[in-house]
Amino acid sequence: MTASPRGRTPAAHSGKYLVTGGAGYVGSVVAAHLLEAGHSVVVLDDLSTGFRDAVPEGAEFVEGRVQDAARVLDSSYDGVLHFAAHSQVGESVQDPGKYWNNNVGGSIELLSAMRESGVRRLVFSSTAATYGEPESTPIHEDASEAPTNPYGASKLAVDHMISGECRAHGLAAVSLRYFNVAGAYGRYGERHDPESHLIPIVLQVAQGRREAVSVFGDDYPTPDGTCVRDYIHVADLAEAHLLAMAAMHGERGDPGAGEVPAGTHLICNLGNGNGFSVREVVETVRKVTGHPVPETAAPRREGDPAQLVASAERAVSRLGWRPTRTDLAEIVQTAWDFARSRTSREEQAAAAEGALSGGERGSGGRERGGA
Repeated sequence: MTASPRGRTPAAHSGKYLVTGGAGYVGSVVAAHLLEAGHSVVVLDDLSTGFRDAVPEGAEFVEGRVQDAARVLDSSYDGVLHFAAHSQVGESVQDPGKYWNNNVGGSIELLSAMRESGVRRLVFSSTAATYGEPESTPIHEDASEAPTNPYGASKLAVDHMISGECRAHGLAAVSLRYFNVAGAYGRYGERHDPESHLIPIVLQVAQGRREAVSVFGDDYPTPDGTCVRDYIHVADLAEAHLLAMAAMHGERGDPGAGEVPAGTHLICNLGNGNGFSVREVVETVRKVTGHPVPETAAPRREGDPAQLVASAERAVSRLGWRPTRTDLAEIVQTAWDFARSRTSREEQAAAAEGALSGGERGSGGRERGGA
């Protein structure tokens, strides 16, 4: 690995875990952290949006949908970390059935498989989209839940399902509601297609892969008029998942942290507690990369709140979690390093393919000449 955990992620209990969606952005980073902590990891992913080369070395890989969990799980597993889901807000509005079928239907199958196999610990990748447009910031877990799109609604439905499973069947579960995940961890980073997240989009402009970044609205009631969002480094996020699983084993990562016993569903927000505006992100990318980043003004997008900032007090008090990579420049730097390394590998692969194609053409010509 080219990066190492900075926070405290206890491994007193060395376990075996299923990571659904472990070939995706967040899932791959969490799988890597689990392996580094001494755990055994099995990744279940259908590679519809993930990448085979994102599965960490040392993890067993099973290609399949989350609906296939029953053919993987058995009593040897200590828990499940569930990331497999469709996650594009716009697509969810255009094709809501896809989200209900996969995110909700797949989670129903997963919970059933866990129940049948006797696996009784779950960490669920939830989202701040469950809250919809906030009435106030920072957002606490007791804020009203009114998702404004089928993606957020599907995640909220799964949270309700998990609560019912905990009450009825003694599952121990922690749902972690992310705000804006960013950055990279060594060779693991964002490569969505299409890309919809601000930092990688701005980095693509710096690389010359996009002409400009669109700034949607510059008249919000914020210091510079652009939207403010709470960015959390993906490695800090991963450490929260390990602490959540440890809490269900009764292992406290911090002397003040609590436990999550059977029959309990704990919901925690994850964010760094500080907001950064769109303009701050763009300017930070300019400073980190040394490249120009042209902007184009665009109208506000419907439903975009002026500010989305998390209160992570519950994660701190209950899990002993403390983010340590809260500097925006550090978050952008890790993402930039990953983006450049990906571009370099793609260029090398293209050059190798071109050389091979050229060699084949040349060889063919000689053969024709010899004939």
